[in-house]
Amino acid sequence: MLATPNYVSSHLPAALASLAAVVTDSFALVMEARSGVPAKAAFAVASLLQLSTDELADLLHTTTKTLRTYRDANKRLAPAASEQVLKLLALARQGGEVFGEPTAFRRWLGKPAFGLDNQLPLALLQTSGGIDLVAEEVSRIAYGDFA
Repeated sequence: MLATPNYVSSHLPAALASLAAVVTDSFALVMEARSGVPAKAAFAVASLLQLSTDELADLLHTTTKTLRTYRDANKRLAPAASEQVLKLLALARQGGEVFGEPTAFRRWLGKPAFGLDNQLPLALLQTSGGIDLVAEEVSRIAYGDFA
């Protein structure tokens, strides 16, 4: 995974500060996901990616009400949802580095991507494997491989 520029690290919300190092190591990511991440971290990642609460709920296969209830009760998400949140955090950091600003990355997520069979990258973020595909495409873009 690509190194994170200073502006991305310095702009991480407090809810994500402790998870910043976790997403750079696949084993640590899985171990953290197993214990569950706080629901408030999911909202912070959604903010980084400029996702609405409804979009976040769709990506995590849950309801907005459930997410808000978990956040308000300081509950942790299930392992599968936690893994998605952590991978989305890693993707947000990678996208920030490659695209230079969150708005440009968010715009790219909402447009069909040639390297993803003209699928919307945002639609692929519903699964862990889809997040991996989008991250691979962002890496290709970073290295100028658009084919």
